[in-house]
Amino acid sequence: MSAEARSRTGIDTSAWLLVIAMLLPLAGLMLLLLNPELDMEWEHHPSHFWIVLITAGVSVALAYVTNVAAGRYRDARLVLISLAFLSSAGFLGLHALATPGVLLDQPNAGFVVATPTGLVLASILAAASTSTLAGPRARTVLRARPILLWGLVAVMVAWGILSLTKLPPLDGPPPTKEGVGPLQVLGIVAIALYGLTAWRSVTLYWIRGGRVLLTIAIAMILLAEAMVAIVLSRNWHLSWWEWHVLMLVAFGLIALGTRDEYRRSGSLTGAFGGLYLEATLARIDRWQAEAIAAVAAAEAEGGSVDRVLARLRSEGATSDEVALLAGAANELRRLDASFQPYLPSPVAGRLRRRVDPSKPLGGEERVVSVVFADLAAFTTFSETRAPTEVLAMLNAFWAVVVPVIDAAGGVIEHFAGDGIMAIFNAAGDQPDHARRAARAALAIVDAAQPLASSHPGWPTFRVGVNTGPAVVGDIGAEARRSFATIGDSANTAARLMTAAEPGQVVVGRATWDALGPDAVGVALGSIMVKGKREAVEAWRLGRLG
Repeated sequence: MSAEARSRTGIDTSAWLLVIAMLLPLAGLMLLLLNPELDMEWEHHPSHFWIVLITAGVSVALAYVTNVAAGRYRDARLVLISLAFLSSAGFLGLHALATPGVLLDQPNAGFVVATPTGLVLASILAAASTSTLAGPRARTVLRARPILLWGLVAVMVAWGILSLTKLPPLDGPPPTKEGVGPLQVLGIVAIALYGLTAWRSVTLYWIRGGRVLLTIAIAMILLAEAMVAIVLSRNWHLSWWEWHVLMLVAFGLIALGTRDEYRRSGSLTGAFGGLYLEATLARIDRWQAEAIAAVAAAEAEGGSVDRVLARLRSEGATSDEVALLAGAANELRRLDASFQPYLPSPVAGRLRRRVDPSKPLGGEERVVSVVFADLAAFTTFSETRAPTEVLAMLNAFWAVVVPVIDAAGGVIEHFAGDGIMAIFNAAGDQPDHARRAARAALAIVDAAQPLASSHPGWPTFRVGVNTGPAVVGDIGAEARRSFATIGDSANTAARLMTAAEPGQVVVGRATWDALGPDAVGVALGSIMVKGKREAVEAWRLGRLG
C-alpha cells in the first residue's frame, strides 16, 4: 500500500472513529429514555450551579476573544459566532441563577427555560455565520453589529428582570421539562441548524484546516445532542444532567482548540485563521506583508524600528503579533543579506518591486556598455597549481576587481572561472555608460597589477569593452532563471578582450566615439576576431582625461 493510500486510510479511520464518538452521547440518552428505571433522579444543587456557571464562563471568554478579533478585522462571520457564544453564555448564566438557594428559594419558569432559549438563539446565529450573511451580505452584518450586540444584551437583561419579578410571560412554576410548548418545536429547528453549521464547518475545515474549525464542527454536533436531551429529558434526571455535560464539553473543546492554535501561530489573528472570510484573510495578508516590509526597511535603513512597532500596536496588534512580525522582518532581512551577493542589483531591486513573483522579469532592449575581463595565461597557471591555490588566487583578484566595478556603477552579470562580465546602463539610468565602462576597465588593470607583481607567476588581466544595443533581462526556464545580456554587442566585447595583451584594454568603435576627445589610445585598425565575419574597428585605450 502506498504512503498516500495509508494516509488516506488513516484519515478515513479517524473520521469514522470521530463519528462513532459523537454518536455515543445520543446512544446513551436513548438508552436512558427507553429504560426509565436507568434514568435515575439526582437533585444536587451545588453541582448544577457550578457546572452551568463554568460552562457559561467558558462561553463568555470565547465570546470576548472572538468579538475582539471580529472588531479588529471587521469580519462578519466572527461577529455572528461571537454573538452565538454570548447568547449561550448569557442565558446559561440566567439558568444558573435558577438553582434553588442562589437568588430564589424555588426556581421559576423564566430561569428554567433560559437555556433552551439561549441555545435556539445561538443555533440561529451559528447557522447565519455560514450563510450569505457572512459572505455577500457581510456588510449588512457589520453595519448592524452594535444593534445586534446591545439588542441581545438587552433581551437577556429584560429576561432576568422579568424572571426575578415573576412578571408574565416568565412567571409561574417551573415546568417538569425545560423544552416545553413552543420550545419543543424551536428545539427541533435548533437541532437542524446546529447540524447544518457542523456540516458547513467540516467542509471549510477540509479546505483550510485548523483546530478551531474542527472543534467548532464537533461542538455543533454536541450542542445538537444537548438540544435533543433538553427536549426529551425530565428535570434532575440523568438524561437531564447529560445536556449540561455536553454543553461544557462543547465549549471546552472550542476553548482548547483556540488555545492550541494561538500557541502554534503566536497571535490572535492566526488562532482564528480558519474562520475568517476570504476578504478578511486578504486584508490580514496585506497588512502583515506591509508591516513586515516596514520593520525590515527600518532595520535596513537604520531607522527607528521601535517607532514602527509602536505604530503597529496603535493599529491593534498584540504584543505577540508585534514580536512575530519583528521576528519575520528580521528573518527577511537575514535572507536578503544572504542572497543579495548572488544577485545583480537591478535584479534584486526589480524582484522587491514585483507584485506577482510568479511572473518572469522579462527583457528590455537598450544601449549598454559591456566589460569583459579575464586573466591571461590562466590555463597554464592552473595546470601547475592545486585547485585550492587557484581558487585562493581568483578570490584575491575578485576582492580588488568587484569594488572597482561597483564604484563605477556597473552590474556584474556573472563570473566565468577566471573571467568576469559587467554591464553598464543595465537599468537605463547611465547616459555616460561608455565612459563609466572604459574607466572601470582601466581601473581593473591598475587594481590587479600590484597583486600580480607581489605574487610572481600569477597572471594578470586583459579587458575588452564594447557599446551597443542588447536585451537585458531573464533567460532560462520556469524553474531556473538567470539575469543575462543578450546581443551581438556583448559577444563583440568578449572578442575584443581576446585581442588585448595582458594589462591592456581594447575598446570597440562605438565605445571609442562615445569617450570624447580626452581619450588617449592607439588605433588598431580593422581586426578580425573569432565569430565575426567582418573586421571590427578597435582601439587600445591608454587613459581617460
